[in-house]
Amino acid sequence: MKKIISALSFILFMGVVAISTQSCNSATTDNTTSEKETLAENQELGKVKAYYFHATRRCATCQAVEAVSKEAIKEYYGDKVTFESINRDEEKENPLMTKYKVNGQTLLIINGEKKVDLTNDAFLNARTNPDKFKRKLKSTIDSMM
Repeated sequence: MKKIISALSFILFMGVVAISTQSCNSATTDNTTSEKETLAENQELGKVKAYYFHATRRCATCQAVEAVSKEAIKEYYGDKVTFESINRDEEKENPLMTKYKVNGQTLLIINGEKKVDLTNDAFLNARTNPDKFKRKLKSTIDSMM
């Protein structure tokens, strides 16, 4: 009987904690509004954008992903496609990280609500076969324009 009461008390306690957490999160509507405005500014419909999310400390491959991506986008598209490098450690509150559920090194190509994650291709090829990676990047962006 004591085990049942203890279990029910624990479940009740967890329910109260969950409700409190939801109440605290809903109290920050001003931040949500500003996040939506920021996302709207960053997501112009019909404009392809590349986002590379990285940490402060980066290995040679991480640096190559950024360099090759930036170079290829500039070479193929000039100013038609934007490339933005975002340091996850320094910009922990960046709303794009929340929207795209970024929690590690990530290379995304975005057009409106369309999203393509090129992280695996980038990390497999940026250092060892940059031309292959550039072709994949170009074909992906071309298909989204």
